[in-house]
Amino acid sequence: MNGPKTIAEKILTTHTGRDLKAGDFAICKVDFAFGQDGTSSIILDRLNELKIKQIKTRFCMVIDHNAPSPKEETSRIHQRMRLFSREHKTALYDIGCGVCHQVIPESGQILPGDLVLGADSHTCTYGALGAFSTGVGSTDLAVTLATRKNWFKVPETIKIIIEGKLPKGVFAKDIILRIIGDLKSDGATYKAIEFQGRVVDGLDMDSRFTICNMIVEMGAKAGFMPQDKKTIAWLKPKLGKNKKIKPVVADKDATYDKLLKYNISKLKPQVSCPHSVDNVSSVDKLKNIKIDQAFLGTCTNGRLQDLKVAASILKSKKVASGVKFIVAPASRAIFLGALKSGIIDTLVGAGAVIVAPGCGPCVGTHNGVPADAEVVISTANRNFKGRMGNPKAFIYLASPATVAASAIEGKIADPRKYL
Repeated sequence: MNGPKTIAEKILTTHTGRDLKAGDFAICKVDFAFGQDGTSSIILDRLNELKIKQIKTRFCMVIDHNAPSPKEETSRIHQRMRLFSREHKTALYDIGCGVCHQVIPESGQILPGDLVLGADSHTCTYGALGAFSTGVGSTDLAVTLATRKNWFKVPETIKIIIEGKLPKGVFAKDIILRIIGDLKSDGATYKAIEFQGRVVDGLDMDSRFTICNMIVEMGAKAGFMPQDKKTIAWLKPKLGKNKKIKPVVADKDATYDKLLKYNISKLKPQVSCPHSVDNVSSVDKLKNIKIDQAFLGTCTNGRLQDLKVAASILKSKKVASGVKFIVAPASRAIFLGALKSGIIDTLVGAGAVIVAPGCGPCVGTHNGVPADAEVVISTANRNFKGRMGNPKAFIYLASPATVAASAIEGKIADPRKYL
């Protein structure tokens, strides 16, 4: 490789066979691709139109957005996915397996340095493992399956250094909401993000997945966490014996579009207010906002640590009268872990409703569509009008701790008093 490079420049260079820098265009080999039940029908349509008989890259499909199926039309899509997977001998994660952005990393198929495309905008989540992973449209995904390649513009990179000490009641979700609130929804459009600093080094893998998951909400193309001992310890049990983990590290003199520094020692719990993710406020400025529904789950915050934090707050307490509290574990493995550790007992005992591992009500097709004018506080990643299925509802986004505290009080609440 010629000259110092960012992580994005390194990964795309190794996948094209020529030296690349930010701004270059290239056709790159793709290591892994996937679709989910909201996008796979179009992928299969395009493969039929292209008359493709053989898939040329590693590929899987996940039934997570509408799982189990809530209606006849969706059931037909699910059936089509199952038939295609059997015919082409590709992996299928069926109902109850969980969210694509959890079950695919859990499967051990994503490694540092991989190039991953998903027909889902939050594919950027896998940057927590050091992969260049990004969402594309279903047609682009079909082209990748037909050729094992796709075109890329090498993104410029923003380095974000997070220092300080994590305050009580503040979690990864609060950090990324604050950054999105500052940069706004278009502040990192088509950029890659490298996260560094003592706070990042101290975060567990669940927290790193949370942060990478939401970088698309400020327009970013891909995001990267350090690949350290925690990354390797998380990956090793999921890999076959012959798979080697080779971390990708930016060169010391790499060129960055911006360098942003955060000291989060005084950060308060953050809340994203309707109807834009970048409309961010600290929780203490949002008083007496009554809620009708609380939701814990999704590819952002449905992991074991998230459920554990919520259970610690809800222990020996009850969900407020009139509040629907819905919990969707991000995968079957997480659900089983929460069952074995007593977390599910605590949540159900407090008044929560547990739905099948998957996306739950996040995208607004089933499992908890709010009524007109209802207020929802959610651990999801988006709060646009209609996101949860009703454009007349109001969605606030927050950490699992803030959502749990709010479920107890029946209004948006500061979790720090419960920790």
